[in-house]
Amino acid sequence: MLKNQDHRLAVAPMMDWTDRCCRYFHRQITRDALLYTEMVVADAVIHGARERLLGFDECEHPVALQLGGSDPAKLAEAARIGEAFGYDEINLNVGCPSDRVQSGTFGACLMKTPGLVAEGVAAMKGAVKIPVTVKCRIGVDDQDPEPALDRLADGVFEAGADALWVHARKAWLEGLSPKENRDIPPLDYSRVYRLKARMPHRFIGINGGIQTLDETRTHLDHVDGVMLGRAAYHTPSVLAGVDAMLRGEAAEDIDFAALVDTMADYAARHIAAGGRLGHVTRHMVGLFHGLFGARRFRQILSTDATRPGAGPEVLRQAFAAVELNRASEAA
Repeated sequence: MLKNQDHRLAVAPMMDWTDRCCRYFHRQITRDALLYTEMVVADAVIHGARERLLGFDECEHPVALQLGGSDPAKLAEAARIGEAFGYDEINLNVGCPSDRVQSGTFGACLMKTPGLVAEGVAAMKGAVKIPVTVKCRIGVDDQDPEPALDRLADGVFEAGADALWVHARKAWLEGLSPKENRDIPPLDYSRVYRLKARMPHRFIGINGGIQTLDETRTHLDHVDGVMLGRAAYHTPSVLAGVDAMLRGEAAEDIDFAALVDTMADYAARHIAAGGRLGHVTRHMVGLFHGLFGARRFRQILSTDATRPGAGPEVLRQAFAAVELNRASEAA
């Protein structure tokens, strides 16, 4: 089982989205949610620019490194490197359907080779002391999700996995784009519930299409954890209620002024280190969804903040366009 049982809600790993700037931003809204990196290929971890690929701010804890790969020895070495960087968990991607992972025979392709997944988990467990987890689909292509998911789950837990997060859709490796794979295959939450019922003493988490904390509460009646993906990214204010929900406390409103000041200061440091304002602000465009001025906020961040030389004052200018006490359906 996971050591951090209090972290029953996670922000899903999302390619091109959950980079270090995004995670820093999300951590300012929720203290307790478990954050995940984008998938990083094991070969890149071993041979690439590690600080650029793996570096993170201490405030991001608890934070997990998601690895992509299928070679057990390489996964073990990459896991060791991730542990040395200070990550709280290593997660193996068995769910991404992109062309990139198909060409490398990992990601969702590994649903077809559960034995190889188990070998990878066993190798990583033998290499690190922190939890090792897996994120998968309920199946791929023409697989029957009943035996396919059971085989995968049985194998990874027998190999020592500490948790299994299940995106409750099939992945279609042929005929659908990665974007279409996030929407077109139907969600089957009941399949994940059945897995949990079959494995009552294992940590089973669920992911896919979950939009609100009310939906999260419903899922937590059936499984151990919930991952929010696009909902957390496009409407990050949904994360504001996570800590209170997990602690059984009353939710507090976001101090938006303090949040913007914190992110402006972070942006200044990021720019001083050679980054650009847009690296930070691109993750913030949905922050004021539903409030008057949100459209103008998005416009400024999508235009002025992306210009060469833009500084953190642009973020403060965008914030000035928002009226926090005025809702607008057309915001």
